[in-house]
Amino acid sequence: RSTRMKKLNPANDRVVVKPIEEDEQLYGNIIVPDMGKERPEMGEVIAAGPGRMSEFGKHIPVKAKVGQVVLVPKIGSIRVELEGQEFYIVQDREILAIVEEDIEVEEI
Repeated sequence: RSTRMKKLNPANDRVVVKPIEEDEQLYGNIIVPDMGKERPEMGEVIAAGPGRMSEFGKHIPVKAKVGQVVLVPKIGSIRVELEGQEFYIVQDREILAIVEEDIEVEEI
């Protein structure tokens, strides 16, 4: 027996982000404290659109990739709920930062 689920496919330069739910979000050494409604939201990119066309007809691809952890503004993001899960839909250019894995630093 199989279960069918809906999938969000973002259009143009939109990105679908699934929030990381915690009181105090921690990723590596970065802590995003819970300071109220205006704090950025940390989440994982679960889908990205194909990009957009510039005013000169040039294709501009989306920079965020599926699987990356990103910071997005909570205010101004489109919040949607699908099958009991919360998601944010934002334009690629609204992403505040891409959180990368810790890099190894060689001590001198």
